[in-house]
Amino acid sequence: MHSTQPLTGKSGETLSLSVDDIVMSCRFFGEGYPLVLIMGYGSTMNLWEPGLLELFASRFRVIVFDNRGMGDTGAGTESYSIARMADDTAGLMRALNIRQAHVLGWSMGSLIAQELVFRHPSLVGKLVLYAAHCDAEMFPPSPEVLAMLTDASGTPEERGMRYIGVLFPERWMQNNGQRLKEIFYRPMGRVPEEITARQSEAIGSWSGTTERLPLLDKQTLLITGSEDRLVIPRNASYMAENIPFSQLCAVENAGHGLMFQYPELFFEKVTAFLE
Repeated sequence: MHSTQPLTGKSGETLSLSVDDIVMSCRFFGEGYPLVLIMGYGSTMNLWEPGLLELFASRFRVIVFDNRGMGDTGAGTESYSIARMADDTAGLMRALNIRQAHVLGWSMGSLIAQELVFRHPSLVGKLVLYAAHCDAEMFPPSPEVLAMLTDASGTPEERGMRYIGVLFPERWMQNNGQRLKEIFYRPMGRVPEEITARQSEAIGSWSGTTERLPLLDKQTLLITGSEDRLVIPRNASYMAENIPFSQLCAVENAGHGLMFQYPELFFEKVTAFLE
């Protein structure tokens, strides 16, 4: 295992660090080998499942942060791209004196993680790609799901419910109303619409990694919900077939929000791979 200089500050405390043209906001939990979590589209680090962070913090030094323009991280002057956000992540790791860490990216965060490993390979130990694809057009979601996501009509609550409807299997939602409230009624912090639009453009203009997958020489776990309607599981199985040192884990009865549905199981699968 590679050692890292200790991070200053208390567990759970929010730190602000200068990285290129922005000040980035991050938190860390626990002790041990670093594990960097990269958040997905349109969300802040507050969306990470608290129970999952607690579990990971029992084994690792967990670092979470707000992507460019989200939460308490500055919007900056540079154009938004997946590669730019990968460079932001690398810059944050260096600012924290992290020489190498395991990296877990969720959804858009998994695209950033892919670029991170190709652009800054020495920073990445093992790689966990959760709800990942390597080319948005290869195995896209259904038109119905896309329509639910892009429909801007109605109140923020109605838009929020449509988004939640895409994250979980219907049967699970019907049986877990209380759990849904726990997940989505906590404060997310700043999520500016112009930044989510820029993130959306960054995802749309990303050229993908299809041709580079055979060159990915890190041990990689592809973890997906078997009922993910947003990033359909065929994406993960295709990637597992084309990344040399990879494992595939498809969790039954789970959707895009797998980590919220089954945090203990998610932790077990990921930790078994990382350790």
